Amino acid sequence: MIYMLDTANLKDIARCVDLYPITGVTTNPSIVAKENRPLAAILKDIKNIIGDEIMLHAQVMGKDADTIVKEAYSLKEVVGSNFVVKIPATAEGIKAMKIISKKGDLRITATAILSPQQALMAAVAGAEFLAPYVNRLDNICADGVKVVSDIVTLLQKHNLKAKVLAASFKNVQQVHDVSMTGAQSVTVAPDVFEQLILHPLTDSGVAGFVRDWEGVYGKDTTVLDVL
Repeated sequence: MIYMLDTANLKDIARCVDLYPITGVTTNPSIVAKENRPLAAILKDIKNIIGDEIMLHAQVMGKDADTIVKEAYSLKEVVGSNFVVKIPATAEGIKAMKIISKKGDLRITATAILSPQQALMAAVAGAEFLAPYVNRLDNICADGVKVVSDIVTLLQKHNLKAKVLAASFKNVQQVHDVSMTGAQSVTVAPDVFEQLILHPLTDSGVAGFVRDWEGVYGKDTTVLDVL
């Protein structure tokens, strides 16, 4: 599983990258707008935190393929290495993916995917990652996890190298269900991401270990203190 963090908040990024096996940070226009700062400054600040080993995904806003392509390469100039451009899976977006894919010098995430056929088209057009929106589908009484599962199946049946990057989660159960489909990656907001490893029995179990240990070896001692 490839874990990515869906935010542009610098404090959240710094904390989660320090603690967890984060492979990428994803942003979108709404996430960036929440920071209310110049886009280039936001992306550079994120890059300073995550370095060159972690992917940074940023999204275009153009409505036609030519503008999308220009935006994509402008974003790449700002971010530098390990940049992935996010392009919506619209007709003009697919055209832009074809153009960029032929150049072979810029990685693509197809975003705003709400159907398996959008994902399949984007994969054939050259997208490396496919980002279906799970919770948005659930909110209209569709089945977001089923859509992800269908995309995984299509990629396998057609022997395509693209990876599912499932997005739009509101709870841990959605992330778990998507993981069970065989989706290769997820991008999750910090509030949900940090809940992935929480369990009350883990907390009580660790508290019991501490109580028993300190009863013999003393308060706040570690293994290093008693070896």
